[in-house]
Amino acid sequence: MINSRGIAMDTLLAWEKSQEPLDQVLESMVSLAAMDDPRDRQLVMALVYGVVRWQGYLDASIQKFSSHPLRQMKPLTLAALRVGLYQLIFLDRIPESAAINETVQALKLARQPKWLSGFVNGVLRAMARQRASLPAPDEAAAVLSHPAWLVARWEELFGQERARRICWINNTSPVLVVRVNTLRISVDDWMSLLRGNGIDCERGLFAQESVRIENFQGSVTALPGYGEGFFVVQDEAAQLVTQLLGPFVSGRYLDGCAGLGGKALHLAQMVPDGGRVVAVEPSQKRQALLKANVQRLGGPEIEIHGTTLQEFAGQPHGGFAGVLVDAPCSGLGVIRRQPDIRWQRSLAALQGYQDRQRELLIAAAGLVEKKGVLVYATCSIDPRENDEVIGAFLREHPEFSTTPAQESLPEAAMGLCDGAGFLKTTPEQGLDGFFAARMVRKG
Repeated sequence: MINSRGIAMDTLLAWEKSQEPLDQVLESMVSLAAMDDPRDRQLVMALVYGVVRWQGYLDASIQKFSSHPLRQMKPLTLAALRVGLYQLIFLDRIPESAAINETVQALKLARQPKWLSGFVNGVLRAMARQRASLPAPDEAAAVLSHPAWLVARWEELFGQERARRICWINNTSPVLVVRVNTLRISVDDWMSLLRGNGIDCERGLFAQESVRIENFQGSVTALPGYGEGFFVVQDEAAQLVTQLLGPFVSGRYLDGCAGLGGKALHLAQMVPDGGRVVAVEPSQKRQALLKANVQRLGGPEIEIHGTTLQEFAGQPHGGFAGVLVDAPCSGLGVIRRQPDIRWQRSLAALQGYQDRQRELLIAAAGLVEKKGVLVYATCSIDPRENDEVIGAFLREHPEFSTTPAQESLPEAAMGLCDGAGFLKTTPEQGLDGFFAARMVRKG
């Protein structure tokens, strides 16, 4: 019999040790466990993501009931306490006895000493008895479950009330958002297919090809039309970024930091006949996933280069009608979707991201033909990676000027732009936090 709590604890330990993205570690651990029952998989996912989201809150609560300092606990002990308490507080459908007993059983299966499993059992039962005395989920920065430096940074940028609201939203599960591949099926027809299979869905709030699916807990590969290439998972904010390269002409378009290819695939869907899409991605693993997505979704062929944008720019490729730089960044705008990011970033690291972003933008500038479009984007909500990068670039490259992003967006999305014409989305709008600037090279 599979102990889901034990798998969740092992996943959390593997993530802390490797510092790899949580979703990748989780997928690897779940595959190794070979769980046949999808309910076991769903519980493991709920435990892992829940513990990482609420780690600050859980640790503050555990410390209140434990005479042993958290920093001196064995990693497995602390993981067990976090998993156990998360169930007690947040998973109402799990009986208190099962939450405690199954967590303690996972320690026994891991052959932990009797005194240790007894310690965990005692702390969990004490917290269950005195649940009313646990810290309220909005008492302090630690309990908001974001690092103190990040809460302080956001309070400085956005004010205390808004900073806390963003933290609170980040601790909730995000909606699954997809972009419909309209080269294969219409949005309405795909939604009808979903509803015919008992899956509730609604149109996106801002992006025209987006569909939102609430409370979806299964694998996206099980959604109707996955194998037929009817959709790709992509937040609305990311979909809006790609549209800033329009109006599209029968020229060449470059995605200079393609990653898994969501935006490159979107470009291929939008360029008119005669247009070409080129994608640059140095990671072999991401290239493989990009190629798999291209094959699944079909449409115009995407020319993929396995190199860095800087290396690509140093070779003779000619000019592009549009260049997208979706730059590597802190990811502070997608914490809701990737909760581990908050624990893996630091204030000092923001400067390092900015330096790299400026290098990428300078490399991209030389690839834009006259009157061509250059779009810079990040999934960060920090101006150090956004406004400051654009300001420095424009001072050094007077041949470029910004144009209002709202002129390239659907009417529903125009309100997402600020006074400078930059696209700025946040979790408060039900979106991933993105920044994007649209610039044009003078003729």
